This record gives sequence, C-alpha cells and structure tokens, in this order.
Amino acid sequence: MGSWKSRERDAGFAGSRVPDPQFRPSGPQRIVCLTEEPTEVLYALGEQDRIVGISGFTVRPPRARKEKPKVSAFTSAKIDEILKLEPDFVVGFSDIQADIAAELVRRGVEVWISNHRSVEGIVDYVRRLGALVGVAEPANAYADELQRGLDAIAAEAARLPRRPHIYFEEWDEPPITGIRWVAELIRIAGGDDVFPELAAESLAKQRILADAGEVVRRAPDIILGSWCGKKFRPEKVAARPGWDAIPAVRDGELHEIKSPIILQPGPAALTEGVREIARIVCEWAGRHG
Repeated sequence: MGSWKSRERDAGFAGSRVPDPQFRPSGPQRIVCLTEEPTEVLYALGEQDRIVGISGFTVRPPRARKEKPKVSAFTSAKIDEILKLEPDFVVGFSDIQADIAAELVRRGVEVWISNHRSVEGIVDYVRRLGALVGVAEPANAYADELQRGLDAIAAEAARLPRRPHIYFEEWDEPPITGIRWVAELIRIAGGDDVFPELAAESLAKQRILADAGEVVRRAPDIILGSWCGKKFRPEKVAARPGWDAIPAVRDGELHEIKSPIILQPGPAALTEGVREIARIVCEWAGRHG
C-alpha cells in the first residue's frame, strides 16, 4: 500500500500517512476545523501541522485537544479568535454552521461547508477535503481503505443466519431516530433500521417520533442508543409505557454506541462505529440464529 501503514499511531488511527519531512504540500497552510471530522481526517493523513484551530467538541484524535486551540462549538464560534489565527481555510459542516460561515466570509476568510449525510458522502468527503488541501493522492488512498473496511464488514454480515430489526435512538426527550449514515451502517453491519423513511430526513427535528408507541409496533430486536453527548440509560428506555412488549426490551438487547464514534459524519463512524454495531449484531445472531 505504498506509504500507508497498517498500524495504530498515537493519534488513534490505522492507516495514517508518514509524511516526508522534505515535502511541503500545496494548498492552505493554516486551517481551522469547526467540527471534528476534518481534524480527524487531516491527522489521519499526517497533515495535522496545518491545523491551527479546532472545535471544542473534538475528541478524535485525543492528542488534538492537547495540541490545538479550541475556537468553536457547533452552533457558535469565537470569530475574533479565529481571525487572530490568520487562517487561509476554514472547514465546517452543515446548514447549522451557515451563520458562522457567512460571518467569516464577510471577514475575508475562505470557507468550505460540507453537508454530507450518507456513508458514500463520508467517503467522498475524505477525497474532497484531501483535494482541497493539496493531498488528493493520500486522501484517495485513505478513502479506499475506509471503503475496503466497510466491504469486509458487509461480507461478514452476509453470512449471518438472521438479520435483526434495529431501532437507533439519537435523543430521548423527545425520541429522535437515527440519521441516514447511521441507518446505512446498520445495514452494512447486518441489521435493518426500523425507521428507514425517517433516516432519509437530514434534520433532527424531522426525525422526532410523534408517537413513541410506533417503536412498539415495529418491534425491534435490538435497540441502540447514542444520546448525543449524554449517557444512554437502558433502564429508562425499558421502563417506557408499553415497551416491555418490544423483543429488544424483553431480551435485554439495549446497547449504547458512544456518540463520538457514530454521530460524527467522519472516519470514526466508518471504523469504530460500524464495528461496534457489527459486534452487537453478530452476538445477537449467535443467540437468536
């Protein structure tokens, strides 16, 4: 695989590129990342020295929190602090950061806001970000590596004797179902999302369950919870009125997927996140096959 190494680095990633110290890539040299996924990708590519500011919500890779100043949340940012860093490129995600992007553009900063919501979109995001910062070749190699990992998980899942029906809950009050890339990763891992029609909705407010009893009627075999930054409480879910009739509750199949590895549309979801779902599905199949 050329310059790509199959080993864990202290950043917590496999497949990171070891840069040539004599090589200085073209493209922006002072990058601010308003969300975690560009930070994760650039560290994985060995381009972390070009990052001058990150989101305060960044947890991957762990070293980024120690090395880089935190200049944004998700819906807000310290515009003056960002400008002091003299960025030549700012990367963010989704319409929710539109106001941040607009203010930075008005202040003369080049900004790229991606809006991908699918597994294919995440893989393509790696390629596009790499191209924009001048490292297209290693970014394409990294994206190919991510896709091969997904293909391998899908091949394993195809051999399972049964596919469980899965309810993924992104928030509890009110109940919000999983976004598109989550539903797709569930399918790759060998399960079927019980709310596929809602997964297609990009905004969280459009995935709110008006009637939580619909989960009972759809009878998921597994419930996965990832409450967007707070601890999933299986006992609270199981105690909801009427939910004792759900196979997942009856069988004790309520599992937490940590939000940093599934709710960010970046490499973590395509590696640790999908592997955790696949593990849960495989163990369920072993008990119920």
